[in-house]
Amino acid sequence: MTSALEQDVKLQRRLHQDSIQLAGKTIYINPFLYWRRFDTNTDRWLREPGQLGEDQIQLNRSRFYPELDWSALDEEEGAIKDASVEMFLKSLELISTFNPELSSGQLLEVERKMAVTKKRSFERWVEKSFRRRWNQESRERKRFERERFWRSLKEWVCHETTQQAVVPFVAVVFLAGFTGWSLGVSNVNCPPFLMPSEQTGVR
Repeated sequence: MTSALEQDVKLQRRLHQDSIQLAGKTIYINPFLYWRRFDTNTDRWLREPGQLGEDQIQLNRSRFYPELDWSALDEEEGAIKDASVEMFLKSLELISTFNPELSSGQLLEVERKMAVTKKRSFERWVEKSFRRRWNQESRERKRFERERFWRSLKEWVCHETTQQAVVPFVAVVFLAGFTGWSLGVSNVNCPPFLMPSEQTGVR
């Protein structure tokens, strides 16, 4: 009973962070809560960073991160924060699309709550997205290198000069192996040496 109550409290807290009450209506500020109304293109647009122009993101940096000195951030931190700004802009666009009755003042309230409650979760989402993209690019790069290696090897083997050099080499290896096998067989067929009489105990 206690566990169920704790889970209910956590769910209520999470829903409170992911929504806002405006004019008696619950507005979700977590963009992924609208996923059932997405088409494939919208889902990809939301989930993949880099869908909005750099100029648009830079213009809105101070809107969502007024406390940051962007020149003091390293490249990785700057990329994460920029992608988070992109998530804010996409989320606001989705919210206004799915809730067209909201006024500009109400959208401003949504934006303020998002800036307070969703900033860290957007940053975590972006970090995971970058990690997935890096892993995928790494797998693609390794697959391309393997394919290039086997393609180069095949071209090398099929090349006329290679074949002219390899055939005599294979013939020499075969002859050497056959010679070694012949010598081994001949040694096995030789009769054993007779031991001296004093060593055999015959007197």
